[in-house]
Amino acid sequence: MTEVAQSGVARREAEAVAPPQGVGPLQKREARLAWTMLAPTFLIVALIVALPLVANFWISAKPIQLADLRAPEATINERVSGEAVAAGETFRVTYTLRNSSPNLPVRGAAFTDTLPEGVDLAVDDERCVLSGRNLTCTFGNLDPRGRERLRFEATALTDISNVEALLEGTAAVAQGRGENALTSLSFTGENFRKVFNATEFWDVLWTSILYTVFGTGGALILGLFAALLLDQAFRGRAFLRGLFLFPYVAPVIAVAYTWVTLLDPNSGALNAILMQIGATEGPINFLGQRAAGEISLFGLTVEFPLALTTVIIFEAWRYFPLSFLFILARMQSINTDMYEAAEIDGATPFQQFWHLSLPQLATILAILFLLRFIWTFNKFDDIFLLTGGAAGTRTLTVNVYEQAIALSNIGAGAAVAVVVFFVLLAFALVFFRFSPKED
Repeated sequence: MTEVAQSGVARREAEAVAPPQGVGPLQKREARLAWTMLAPTFLIVALIVALPLVANFWISAKPIQLADLRAPEATINERVSGEAVAAGETFRVTYTLRNSSPNLPVRGAAFTDTLPEGVDLAVDDERCVLSGRNLTCTFGNLDPRGRERLRFEATALTDISNVEALLEGTAAVAQGRGENALTSLSFTGENFRKVFNATEFWDVLWTSILYTVFGTGGALILGLFAALLLDQAFRGRAFLRGLFLFPYVAPVIAVAYTWVTLLDPNSGALNAILMQIGATEGPINFLGQRAAGEISLFGLTVEFPLALTTVIIFEAWRYFPLSFLFILARMQSINTDMYEAAEIDGATPFQQFWHLSLPQLATILAILFLLRFIWTFNKFDDIFLLTGGAAGTRTLTVNVYEQAIALSNIGAGAAVAVVVFFVLLAFALVFFRFSPKED
């Protein structure tokens, strides 16, 4: 009995100490209130992210040109021959009905016009009907870029000093509109077939991957090196930290123009220095020499993608300060006791970095690699300002611009953007599967 009583007391004490199971009514009300207050934020974020993505997928499945953004409609132009006519004289009236769209038809094309007083019109076209002073002409469907031109003889019933001014008061009105290509339910895979069948697509994709991987890796390595330099306390460290941020905070147009000026083959400072010291026999077009070109440097013939390498170096230099800030913040949060113990045990600085610092930085380095990979793959302004996508530096984002803006093929540009999305999605899935996890 004593053992039973003791076990019952122990069970009641354990129940008193254990937290209550389940969620009570108060917690449920608080949870509902929290979700209600956060719902507008979630909705706004979802709309900001989802709507452009859905719109891009929608447009990529339509052969839309820049001229198709507006629904096609019929336009009418009315002209007359002659300025002043006397009563009983004739003059010619010309109506030209046009389809404004180069790709889409117009349904129900027609126009109406009201004849002014003092003018009689001889209508000899079966598509037109003159009822009193109201002229109506119906044409049905009008093909893309199609036009219909009608010429009628008009007779002046009174003296008319200015025929054009008289007819301006009764301008013709066009009728008929076509289906908006953006809102129609017709879809096609032609844009993707054009993208994947293009001879330069796979070269552009490979260039994008090289530019992204090496640009991201270079930014991380430079950021890690800068963080190691400025992690220790010394005089002037704050000034150097601020100076290291200059490439990132400076306007991209300013730094890009500076690099273009410095690397100019005719008047650039870098070429002048290289030729002065005898490193090269002639100027090097760093931003204009295509991939797999040959240059003579210090008497050696070097073959590599010169313009692409220059753009990658610019990318690493411009964006290493972001990696530097994150890595430095993480390094300063590491407990220094382990370094003191390792130093007592005789570990070299490299061993301390490899076995102590690097495992602590693995997570932040992985996160930075993910973010920088996505941002660099989507980068457009740097390459466009430096080379314009020429000399083997054309990436997928530059291809989006060329298709959508330069060639006015918005559907093909959206299709390339969809390819960019899926490439980044595949990378993110692989990254989250194999990225290091911090204990």
